[in-house]
Amino acid sequence: MMRQVAFLSAILTAAAIAPAGAQNAKLPDTLTWTAYDVGSGGYNQAVAIGGALKNRLQINLRVLPGKNDISRTIPLRDGKTPFSANGVGGSYLAQEGVFEFGARDWGPQPVRSLLLNNSDALLTIVAAKDANINTIADFKGKRVAWVVGAPSLNQNIAALLAFANLTWADVQKVEFGGFGQAMNGIVANQVDAAFASTISGTVYKLASSPRGVRYPTIPHADKEGWARINKMAPFFVPAWGTEGADLSTDKRVEGATYPYPVLMTMAATQDDLVYNMTKAMVELFDDYKAGAPGNEGWDIKRQIFAWAIPVHDGAIRYFRERGLWTAAHQKHNDTLVARQRTLTTAWTTYRATAPADDKEFAQGWMKARANALTGVGMEPVVSAW
Repeated sequence: MMRQVAFLSAILTAAAIAPAGAQNAKLPDTLTWTAYDVGSGGYNQAVAIGGALKNRLQINLRVLPGKNDISRTIPLRDGKTPFSANGVGGSYLAQEGVFEFGARDWGPQPVRSLLLNNSDALLTIVAAKDANINTIADFKGKRVAWVVGAPSLNQNIAALLAFANLTWADVQKVEFGGFGQAMNGIVANQVDAAFASTISGTVYKLASSPRGVRYPTIPHADKEGWARINKMAPFFVPAWGTEGADLSTDKRVEGATYPYPVLMTMAATQDDLVYNMTKAMVELFDDYKAGAPGNEGWDIKRQIFAWAIPVHDGAIRYFRERGLWTAAHQKHNDTLVARQRTLTTAWTTYRATAPADDKEFAQGWMKARANALTGVGMEPVVSAW
């Protein structure tokens, strides 16, 4: 679903229905979320939301920082924390049971979303301006950063390259030990592009360097190109980037991104708790929307109700009350829940006779997972990692 269509639908519906009042949200005196590391955009947003909860509802929000997808998701899996302001890794990849979540002690997780942050920033391939990369097709033969130990970043680049029928074999892969090193590598002319957020400090650094910054366009009207992206990464959505280095409402870029953060939980979380958390987030929006960069993305008018992971029943209940949840949304949600059931069954069956060697375990799970999904007519999306 295109974000613009989702926005318009939500605006038209929400305009006719007044919110019930956040003061009616019934939440525990103390709530806990996990989020990205201290100082990150996701952490700062959670702190601003906590301030609104405290000021209006006298609720204390404890924000537990986690340095990676695994550390942010463990407390949810173990039932220690009900919610996380997480990323695509801790939500979509956890659902799929791939990469880090394909390890023996993980497997596919029954994740659910409450709200998605769809801000005006982009999560996309960022290039040096002097590399003359204006479109995805222009990446052919260019130097692109491959971050060791960050499979989701590298998969994101692969998906966006697919827009122009390119693969990693069509570019010069330059390996770096971390995201920061990759971005510094662009400034130092060791590489031409990497995956990043347009509001990342390292992107501002690139923009102010002699090389400058450019965001290759990804036209929204190219349906075949978008089908190739979404076959590899269903979480990407079309978007106009207006926030970030060398971007503004007057200097916007037609591109691709995905929601960040994702306010998520597990399927087993109590419906009433999720309902009231969703209600508080939506109806206190004016109190926290200016509290941290990117907070405008939590607006109910920006929600995408048919995304890559299912929406929790408690959140659906609230959206129904607001007249925002449609039969098409429910059909999409049911399909995603069925996908999770297929993955869970495949994991349970595979674990029962899985080899003891970790490498053999991973290889066997890749095959068992792909076979289970294709067997019911679903795309594996990720077949190897």
